[in-house]
Amino acid sequence: MTAKLVMQNNMKNIYFDNAATTKLDDEVLQEMIPYLKENYGNASSIYKLGRESRKAVEDSREKIAKVLNCKPNEIYFTAGGSESDNTAIKGIARANKAKGNHIITSKIEHPAVLETCKELEKEGFEVSYISVDENGILNLEELKQAIKPETVLITIMFANNEIGTIQPIEEIGKIAKENKIYFHTDAVQAIGNVKIDVQELNIDSLSLSGHKFYGPKGIGALYVKNGVKFDKYISGGHQERNKRAGTENVAGIVGMGKAIELAYRDIDEHNKKIKELRDYYVEQVKEKIPYIKINGDMEKRLPGNSNISFRFIEGEGLLLNLDLKAICASSGSACTSGSLDPSHVLLAIGLPHEIAHGSLRIAIGKYNTKEDVDYLVENLVEIVNRLREMSPLWESFIEGENN
Repeated sequence: MTAKLVMQNNMKNIYFDNAATTKLDDEVLQEMIPYLKENYGNASSIYKLGRESRKAVEDSREKIAKVLNCKPNEIYFTAGGSESDNTAIKGIARANKAKGNHIITSKIEHPAVLETCKELEKEGFEVSYISVDENGILNLEELKQAIKPETVLITIMFANNEIGTIQPIEEIGKIAKENKIYFHTDAVQAIGNVKIDVQELNIDSLSLSGHKFYGPKGIGALYVKNGVKFDKYISGGHQERNKRAGTENVAGIVGMGKAIELAYRDIDEHNKKIKELRDYYVEQVKEKIPYIKINGDMEKRLPGNSNISFRFIEGEGLLLNLDLKAICASSGSACTSGSLDPSHVLLAIGLPHEIAHGSLRIAIGKYNTKEDVDYLVENLVEIVNRLREMSPLWESFIEGENN
């Protein structure tokens, strides 16, 4: 192993990818441990050990319901956000197909929504994909015009996972209610960062995932308003009121319940801190690195999210060089997942391919400090300058500027 790799392996990770996942909170872990060891009973069993697990499951259901302002029996546990999205969209669409076969979504949804809609198109459903403006805000007039007598579902994300834009959910909810259309929102990025009242916002269905707000991975939840018909997604046993078969992940459910309780207990303090760090980061980048573009609306935005395009460089090169400095971040380009295409979100807001490819998403979380941000900016300046010096696009641009 080279000296450089040894040094890198001994460095502490500076983590700025909290939109991808978050570190498990110590209080959450402590809450989970008994259900991984002593209280290991199956929540469907009738003996005491099982009843203790059942009580823990129902206590967590109540905690989530309290945060969303809904009834506990409107909360269904899943394995995460993607399963919740699939269950809501496929379940509502299929159960209500006799009323209509038209779904409305947006062009910047998470793949868990977009791919689900594409699957439903193969089943004969029609899907309208609504555009967004240059900041990623949904075009409400286009949404209204897309509504048909056959429209049974509108599914629009609460906040975007890449550019952090928060959608006009209250207005969308009103439009859906006025037209007697079910409204589902993927709130995976929003939970823990935004106060959500499903009744005030006229939300019929909502997806969330524990690992986005300092809870465990592999556990999520789906809110479905009582009276909304939806088909089960996983068949088998009769768990989750016969809507989601499978032995309950009791420790995960307990952890998610504790995590959401902590997130909303401290939400105002949390948001203030991470927004200040995010704004500090953006100002430092604007001051020290030229030829950048900030993506997304700076006001209607998740407090810790920043997405900046650095012209004349590739996002993958940026990420790899940051990783050598033990900095974890995310690119606006999908190239690291095996695709040469830039992010569909960045293309939807009008970025040309060459600029979209050079994007960096920073998602600041509660464990980040000002020192972390200073370390990031210091290395970012050096890396961007070095990568631009290697870029023929940068060389051509500078020659053009000097002529």
